[in-house]
Amino acid sequence: MLKKINALVLLSVALVSTAISLAHHSPVVFDRTKEVKLSGVVKEFRWSNPHCFIELDVKSEKGEVEGWAVEMNPPTYLVKAGWTSKTVKPGDTVTVMVNPLRTNEKAGKFVSITLASGQVLTENDPIPAK
Repeated sequence: MLKKINALVLLSVALVSTAISLAHHSPVVFDRTKEVKLSGVVKEFRWSNPHCFIELDVKSEKGEVEGWAVEMNPPTYLVKAGWTSKTVKPGDTVTVMVNPLRTNEKAGKFVSITLASGQVLTENDPIPAK
């Protein structure tokens, strides 16, 4: 009986571990050899796990508004880099650098943001002022 319980526990742990690893995608979907500069207006900023997101309205060269999704690290990483849940708000005009998706869809992995104030933020620990 004890062997059956141990086997069930082990199977349950294996299934949960597999589900978790499959739920999180690989960063290989982003082309880290390219950076795209997006200037636009924040539509939404989601402060959530497992990733924060910025939804950004960007005017194309043709003057059409394109919606871009920008994937970021989770809040715990951003807090260490000086971010708060209020750092970016809907309506803010920003410039965001991203590594684009390899599929050419309007999405990318966050690299940096320049706020309207000129402040530049990344997901890394802030550099101390000299």
